[in-house]
Amino acid sequence: MSRYRFIAAERGHYPVRRLCQVLGVPASGYYAWPAGQQRGCPGRAVVSETPTWETALVKVFGVHKRRYGTRRLRVALREKGHRVGRQRLRTAMRRRGLHALQPKAYTPRTTDSTHGLRCAPNRLLDQPKPTQANQVWVSDITYLPLADGHCAYLCAFQDMASKRVVGWHVMATVPEELVTIALQRGFLSQPPTSGLVVHSDRGGQYGGNAYRALLRDHEALRSQSRRGDCYDNAQAESLWSRLKTEVLELREWPVFADLADAQQSVADYFDYYNHHRLHSSIGYQLPYHAHQQLLQTTALNCPA
Repeated sequence: MSRYRFIAAERGHYPVRRLCQVLGVPASGYYAWPAGQQRGCPGRAVVSETPTWETALVKVFGVHKRRYGTRRLRVALREKGHRVGRQRLRTAMRRRGLHALQPKAYTPRTTDSTHGLRCAPNRLLDQPKPTQANQVWVSDITYLPLADGHCAYLCAFQDMASKRVVGWHVMATVPEELVTIALQRGFLSQPPTSGLVVHSDRGGQYGGNAYRALLRDHEALRSQSRRGDCYDNAQAESLWSRLKTEVLELREWPVFADLADAQQSVADYFDYYNHHRLHSSIGYQLPYHAHQQLLQTTALNCPA
């Protein structure tokens, strides 16, 4: 008699998990055993149909291109009417060979701030996290590897409260224009409120005359990280970690073909990030929806 058949015969007298523990078999293996065998009818074994939630799991996992782990999958499935725990999701994913992308551990780095330009103070120190949209934007620059061995450079501005990426730009070099164009795009897509704090590291592009004038014209305040403190701009670094994990690791050759490919890929990803990707730190909402809700809340709380 097989161990699973023995468990099926004795489950009326003892808990299944206890029997599996004693016999040294996984409970998930027993439950995956054909339903007909579990009922003690080896001659009438039936192949159980795939549960609807598991079919939905495979579809959601595919739509998001391996970017969703069990936490986001659970939320996405609940929105479709399937209440499934993370352990069942793990079991189903393991059985089907579905593996979510995992970001690499954050490696602290510092920015070369020996450019001689005057830096702004860190206006976020000892301040509570923003609870309104357009209260604080964070920004940083990262590189994107190209197939010819060179790099393209990406600058983005992200709302700290809603996590929405409000503006970005990709260029083959890193002049001040890279930052000012990204910021102008942010201002066009989301007109800032007076007193908006725009935080960055101490890179020279964030200290130039054009950048400071652009902030001044929109009544925004410049804020920069402290010297040598890489954690002062951790949210922007986190965005880069997520982008590189969810874009580059999906490619057979993990680089961009050329500058145009990098620009289009970043545009596609930020559209997905803002409008389709659930974000854990804002209660598994979409950044665009969270941004709109925060704007509405701010408008309702403003005195007439």
